[in-house]
Amino acid sequence: MYYWTDLASVPNGFGPSVVTIGNFDGVHCGHQRVLHQLVSAAEAHHAAAVVISFEPHPAKVHRPEQAPELIMGLEDRVETLATTGIQALLMMHYTLELAANSPEEFVKEVFVDALNVRAVVIGHDVRFGRDNSGDLGTMRELGQKLGFEVIVIDDFGASPTDPTEADGDRRCSSTWVREALEDGDVTTAARILGRAHRMRGEVVHGAARGRELGYPTANLSPDAGGYVPADGIYAGWLVDETGVRWPAAISVGSNPTFEGVNRQVEAHVIDRPQEEVSDFDLYGQIVVVEFTKRLRGMVTYTGPDALIAQMRLDVDQTREVLSTEQRLSR
Repeated sequence: MYYWTDLASVPNGFGPSVVTIGNFDGVHCGHQRVLHQLVSAAEAHHAAAVVISFEPHPAKVHRPEQAPELIMGLEDRVETLATTGIQALLMMHYTLELAANSPEEFVKEVFVDALNVRAVVIGHDVRFGRDNSGDLGTMRELGQKLGFEVIVIDDFGASPTDPTEADGDRRCSSTWVREALEDGDVTTAARILGRAHRMRGEVVHGAARGRELGYPTANLSPDAGGYVPADGIYAGWLVDETGVRWPAAISVGSNPTFEGVNRQVEAHVIDRPQEEVSDFDLYGQIVVVEFTKRLRGMVTYTGPDALIAQMRLDVDQTREVLSTEQRLSR
């Protein structure tokens, strides 16, 4: 996949192309349906399938106090889009200057002049150009004027139990994913996303309290990418820099049993051979933490002994959850 961060990086004479445009935060099942249609349309037009997206999220530029917390960081968004079959991703730097372009100026400069567009794949609710003044009708008018087809994708309704089924009454959306994560419902979030929710960040030094209790943890940096789900204990996985997936019990929160602890995400890798535990050093590594199932909320215990007993139960339950997941995936 070609990855461009500005129009100047697009090769002269690139195209023809079929394009779609959007933020694609989460690259959830609804996004995946649009991207499938994009790739199919590109094949029919003997053209390249191109996604146009933005960094930062436009809301952070126009109304930062109301901007949503992003489901995934930029690296994960690019990596996930690359798996969808598209040929190119244009990640435009979103600025007030870019936002000031009229709908026609934007479409002509980006779609027509840079990408040699043959067709545009969009949803009914598309908005673009200065003050979001461009809509579906505008795009159709520009298509007739500038010589490209407009392909409209219907909303993708889904059911909470299986968002991949297009027979539900709720539209697949990034908002739905955020609501699920805010509730700690990583199971529903995974159904909407089509994969486990994940965070990516550097492993940093913490208070070493987990190590003192016999349960050392890999602490994610506070600036790790990805939506932080509700406080609690989760079963999941830690993927290290070599790509190895380790089963892990994950804690999200401030650990109320101890005072003065900031909210953090930390993962305790389970079932490593005893002789390897002491030299298992992840500090400084960029790791991925995947959330499979929430086990419980955060609880204040009377002291370390009660906490250790609960942690032992959490590890046992994590092992059971992940073992079941592996059996079902075979």
